[in-house]
Amino acid sequence: MDDESPSEPRDLDEWASAVMAGYDGVAEAYDDDRDPTHEATLVESLAAALTDGARVLDAGCGGGRAVLETLADEYEAVGVDLSVEQLALARERAPAAALARGDLTRLPVGNDAVDAVTALHSVIHVPREHHERAFAEFARVLRPGGHLLLTTGVGDWEGRNGDWLDSGAAMQWSFHGRERSLELLGSVGFDVTEETVRDDELGGGEWLFVRARLRE
Repeated sequence: MDDESPSEPRDLDEWASAVMAGYDGVAEAYDDDRDPTHEATLVESLAAALTDGARVLDAGCGGGRAVLETLADEYEAVGVDLSVEQLALARERAPAAALARGDLTRLPVGNDAVDAVTALHSVIHVPREHHERAFAEFARVLRPGGHLLLTTGVGDWEGRNGDWLDSGAAMQWSFHGRERSLELLGSVGFDVTEETVRDDELGGGEWLFVRARLRE
């Protein structure tokens, strides 16, 4: 795969439609196969830094595992995802959460509206030339000093699997390596406070989990 982003940005609507169709098709298999244990530990650590009544946005919430199921009963939790099938799973798993369809680069959330944003295994499905736009959206919806927890790549990569998790559904990924991702986070106002690298149990490779704070 090419390590360089294309000279012209990919169409977000076309890309998002492909990812939506993929997750609609793979929702049950993904929900069964993903082990949320490590992510839940990071979410609990994030929650320890929140005040009572905090509002948390899970950007790319999927089936609600790790974030919404951990936080929705104690905090005001909002989940946004492209996939109708994933949102249906999230509704069953975290009935107290508010759910909406939406794109990470155009979040259906107001300015300065939340105290924390999580984006676990979601930004990696946005074309990497648009990652700065997604990060800027996280900064827009966060209140000053707000918390961010996200997953990105250790190294840069882009690719597609036509039969992901043997589900018959296609999926595509696109992400920068660590240095570029951290640079982009800094450019939109975040200070990184913690980094953790974990193996990907769904197919090899590694993921970088990043904690950051929006500058006040």
